[in-house]
Amino acid sequence: MTDSTTVGPLEGLKVLEIGDLAEVAGKLLADAGARVIRIEPPEGAKSRHQGPYVDDIFDVNHSLRFAASNTSKLSITLSLNDSRSEELLVKLFQDVDVILDGSSIGTSNNILMNAEHVLELNPEIIWCSITPFGLTGPWKEWHSSDLVQLALGGPMMSTGYDDHDLPPIRSDGEHSLAIAGEYAVTALLSALWLRDMNDDKPGQIIDVSVHEAVSATTEGAFANWEYMQKIVLRQTGRHAAPVRMSPWQYPCKDGEYVLMMGGGIPREKKIFDQLLEWMDEYQATGDLYDPSYVEVLYTDPTMNVEIRNHVSETIGRFIQLLPAEDVYRRAQDLHLPWGLVRRPEENLDDPHWKEREFWWEGEISGYQSTVLYPGAPYKFEKSPVYLRRRPPLLGEHNYQIYAGELGYSQAKLIAFAESGVV
Repeated sequence: MTDSTTVGPLEGLKVLEIGDLAEVAGKLLADAGARVIRIEPPEGAKSRHQGPYVDDIFDVNHSLRFAASNTSKLSITLSLNDSRSEELLVKLFQDVDVILDGSSIGTSNNILMNAEHVLELNPEIIWCSITPFGLTGPWKEWHSSDLVQLALGGPMMSTGYDDHDLPPIRSDGEHSLAIAGEYAVTALLSALWLRDMNDDKPGQIIDVSVHEAVSATTEGAFANWEYMQKIVLRQTGRHAAPVRMSPWQYPCKDGEYVLMMGGGIPREKKIFDQLLEWMDEYQATGDLYDPSYVEVLYTDPTMNVEIRNHVSETIGRFIQLLPAEDVYRRAQDLHLPWGLVRRPEENLDDPHWKEREFWWEGEISGYQSTVLYPGAPYKFEKSPVYLRRRPPLLGEHNYQIYAGELGYSQAKLIAFAESGVV
């Protein structure tokens, strides 16, 4: 693990995170060195009430779902819809650079949470709002969920099986929140850069719509319709496309699957020739040396679909003769973007992941030993991103923040707790 004294790329940035839609954005900032204080309701964030749990026993501090999105953060509790919380909120707002607001539109419009009012108190603050449909427009007060967002935003229509009597599907993991979180962080960093480039250091409000973020992440579906008026078709285990393509996934000799990106067809003739030489070793090339195939393969992929599918299916029959690991390694040596279809736990011992130190070892409440957390998808040479602290217990930092930093007495904190404010 990286030395805990190492300065991260966002070291010194102070962030106050509110609500359930901002979890991913807050994690990305916290792991990069920002001081992220998450405000939770006294009963705990929504994700604390989602499993799985350590040892399958419910406890708000043992949720793996919460842990995955809340590394490196501090946790305080505060009832945002209670007017008595205004005093605490005002003090919290005055000493942060960013308010990451993933609360409901109703909470955002509450006078205690009004962004314009906070900017009057602290003109340099960046207020980033993440709501289902944005702060304006006829849908602004609509409720939503991950299932609704992936359906209404478009990705689900491109995801599913060859059998279109089956409905579209979505993968688990609340991808819509991850998508919106990534967009929010990009916007936030841009706003911070703009603020720091100006002498008057202007703060501003960033309005992130989960729906719009998801709708901007439909890969080729929108482009195919906009430019060619073609609707892409859901296809099992491969990209949706305007035409029906042959399978990309095949079981190998040992029963394990390999996915051949693009149906296994190389994008360069040189690599196609090398692939044929490999197939020759097993007398599996069939008629693929016919020059007419090369002529077709490097034209518009929506044309001559039957010929392309014949080539792809011939390659697919070939890889079924070999163990999956052998196919994967040899294909990568030829610069073919093929990969094993792995179970999640099979990544834990991969030497590539280990060499890049992708897995972060750390603690989790309720478990005696250490666990591995997925790390960051990027590396900074001089300012590493890493696990700075385990996911916080509910309200773990109440005393540190309210008493140690805001100056409230222990008696006052007890009164706040007994009245349900914290």
